[in-house]
Amino acid sequence: MQIRKYQETDLPEMTSIWNEVVEEGIAFPQEECLTEENGGYFFASQSYTGVAENDGKIVGLYILHPNNVGRCGHICNASYAVSSACRGQHIGEKLVLDCLKTAKELGFRVLQFNAVVESNIHARHLYERLGFIQLGTIPGGFRMKDGRYENICPYYHVL
Repeated sequence: MQIRKYQETDLPEMTSIWNEVVEEGIAFPQEECLTEENGGYFFASQSYTGVAENDGKIVGLYILHPNNVGRCGHICNASYAVSSACRGQHIGEKLVLDCLKTAKELGFRVLQFNAVVESNIHARHLYERLGFIQLGTIPGGFRMKDGRYENICPYYHVL
């Protein structure tokens, strides 16, 4: 498996994987799925979009972009999506490690996650294992697909 910058030909698979996570409604804040048209714009507008490719198939991706502007523009944010058929194969870990390296190369100084859902224990354990520090807990900060509110846990990692 290799992690690389996305290409336009990857967009259908990328959009499908991204939309899986959106439709699950338990991790991403977005409620609307991407189309191939607005997905192309969305992925192109990031500071960097990387994909995990295995045997010619896209199995995961990440987006990397500034978390804020101006005096806080050195802090970046990222989101990760792995195909449901490929979860449990450490693809997410490889995406996060590549993202940390790429963020530093792009001149960011800190990677911050604003809204890690408290029940997303696999992601939280991965982030903590990779040296991310939890900033606290925001009670009821995420509205789940079923309408319940769940706590979110912001994390950061100095690059």
